[in-house]
Amino acid sequence: MTFLQSDVTATPLLLGTIGMLFLAIALITFIIFHQRKVIRFQLKMQQMESEQQKILLRASIKLQEEERQRIAADLHDDAGPLLATARLYLTENMVNLDKATQLQSIFSAKQIIDEAIQLVRNISHSLMPPTLKNFGLESAVNDFFQKINGAGAINVNCRFHDYKVRLKAEKELIVFRVIQELINNILKHSNSSFIHLTQHNGEDNMIIRLHHDGRGLTHEDFIKMSKSNTGLGLKNIQSRLKVIHGDILFEQDPSKSFYKATIDIPKEYDEK
Repeated sequence: MTFLQSDVTATPLLLGTIGMLFLAIALITFIIFHQRKVIRFQLKMQQMESEQQKILLRASIKLQEEERQRIAADLHDDAGPLLATARLYLTENMVNLDKATQLQSIFSAKQIIDEAIQLVRNISHSLMPPTLKNFGLESAVNDFFQKINGAGAINVNCRFHDYKVRLKAEKELIVFRVIQELINNILKHSNSSFIHLTQHNGEDNMIIRLHHDGRGLTHEDFIKMSKSNTGLGLKNIQSRLKVIHGDILFEQDPSKSFYKATIDIPKEYDEK
């Protein structure tokens, strides 16, 4: 009788032990498969991030190359012929000409050289607008907006709430180019009636926000377009901001009455 009771008591214990063993094996198997899944996901995210970095790098290189080609074309097509023409007036044969003809040739050459100087100055201004260089981002944006308002097609305005200390010149230029690109995209594609820009300072960053009431982008749209073969302007914005460790967020207001783009720029960052 005691032996039978012992068997009856041992059976549930054995079954419980086997059940716990199966549960432990199942849990270990689940953890292993889950970890493998997490690793695969992380590898996929790293691959996607690497691809995105390559896209941004290609966009940045293409942008720089386009700017170089534009400058080269302006110098070759405009400045080159002007200087070649000026040279025609300043030949060795001038010494054999009468004084009046010499003076006329010098005067004509001077006019052409002055025109070439102005052309080179214009090219230089396109690289670094003089208002931006001399007076800073706020003045440059105000000047840019005044020119747009002068056309009378759209109402644009901006307000800098606290820009007493200027960013570094290179950073100001990048931020200004990003603002220009955003404004140009809005003017081309959104059919807006107004654009409003504001600037605020945080503790360690500066926020610039653009509002407009036309067709706009959500951040999902921005990500899709920046990864596609189209949307070069958006890639340029992203690649420029990457250089200064900045970020941008596209949103539609909850009221669905306007869209906004928010640029977040660190005031200081480690350049090493």
